[in-house]
Amino acid sequence: MKERRRYYTIGVVAQMYSIHPQTLRLYEKEGLLKPSRTKGKTRHYTDEDLKKLEFILTLTRDLGVNLAGVDVILRMKEQMEEMERQIEKLVEFIQREMSKIYAEDENIKSIVLSERRGVLDIIGKNEGKRD
Repeated sequence: MKERRRYYTIGVVAQMYSIHPQTLRLYEKEGLLKPSRTKGKTRHYTDEDLKKLEFILTLTRDLGVNLAGVDVILRMKEQMEEMERQIEKLVEFIQREMSKIYAEDENIKSIVLSERRGVLDIIGKNEGKRD
């Protein structure tokens, strides 16, 4: 069953977060929020938009970040999330390729596992020195 998305109008969102609707319009104008629009041009905010708004309000209210700073932080956050997705794909690819190699050659598997044990032993010895 497909999950239905919830939408909130500008008035409801403004009331939920005790902000003026004009503040939401400003955030949209500055490119910080991008609510969807109906055919009648009514703004609809999703749960994802609300999470982003909460992050923006934390930055501005609690940390005193100005809107230019918020923009920079949001862009950096998006870049980091994209990099995390790319790293996850890379790790999955490496794991698939290593599984293929292990399946083809049992000698490689034993070499890799013995080297892995050696590395784990070294790590364990170094952690013991710190105590």
